Amino acid sequence: MTDRPSLLNKTVPDFSAAMTSGKTFNLADYRGKNLVLYFYPKDNTPGCTTEGMQFRDLHPQFQAANTEIFGISRDSLKSHENFKGKLGMPFELISDPDETLCTMFDVMKMKNMYGKQVRGVERSTFVIDGAGKVVKEWRGVKVPAHVDEVLAFINTLA
Repeated sequence: MTDRPSLLNKTVPDFSAAMTSGKTFNLADYRGKNLVLYFYPKDNTPGCTTEGMQFRDLHPQFQAANTEIFGISRDSLKSHENFKGKLGMPFELISDPDETLCTMFDVMKMKNMYGKQVRGVERSTFVIDGAGKVVKEWRGVKVPAHVDEVLAFINTLA
């Protein structure tokens, strides 16, 4: 397994992407706010559902800390809309079907799925500060307690 170059302290280039609610995400629109971008493998799977619900449940605390949350996967906007609606997520999901953002954040990797090698999204979370710089990254995330850890980090930025 190769070590990935860290994005820590690097400025994220401005980007746009389609997201739920018919909106377009533009990084520049969030200057002055902290952002949590969490990459997850697939809508409506057990780990991704749990992670989404945990971000949903702590959303008010993230908002209180001047932080916006965005979930990102390769799923279609239609799939995202269904997933978001089913879980009652108060934040938007970004669709990355061509893996532009997955590549930018280097979250694609080979995984073993039922004994086969498949290319997929490594569950990863990035915190971007109000100046557009990555101030924290988690890769190969395990869902239990992760969202609490992200919130604890956000609260150190205040």
